[in-house]
Amino acid sequence: MKRKLATMLLLSTAAFAQQGVVVKRLGAPDVRIEPAIWVGDMLYVCGVMGTPEKPGNPPVYTSDTEQQARSAFANIEKVLKEQGLGLGDIVQMQVFLKADPRTGVMDRPGMERAYSANFGSKEQPRKPVRATVEVKNLVVPTGLIEVMVVAARPRQ
Repeated sequence: MKRKLATMLLLSTAAFAQQGVVVKRLGAPDVRIEPAIWVGDMLYVCGVMGTPEKPGNPPVYTSDTEQQARSAFANIEKVLKEQGLGLGDIVQMQVFLKADPRTGVMDRPGMERAYSANFGSKEQPRKPVRATVEVKNLVVPTGLIEVMVVAARPRQ
């Protein structure tokens, strides 16, 4: 999925350049996957997971879906904040959920609780369009959620 998205972004980059749209990559030249790419006033953020409880190669997640989702949203918020944006600037979200191996069930309610704490609340009322899909595996075997977002820079 990430490879397909990266290919689409590369192809669209050439088309945007011809139209005078500025494309700015935020990763170092040697990164395997761009963490985020500005295309005009749109920021495309790659799949983000929560912060693992045990860093390493591979990192290890021991928490449930809700806690991993809360951590993933916090990590996304950091990326956005570095670019002068916030969670309310997200216009599109793709959530990839894996069943918890302890229960064998995808914990959509846990993800929804974490989502509701960040979107559609009194403090941050905006909600992006969203797709949530169940996946068999994620790149990190113990991870239960990965989130991709697109944010728009507000016009001043």
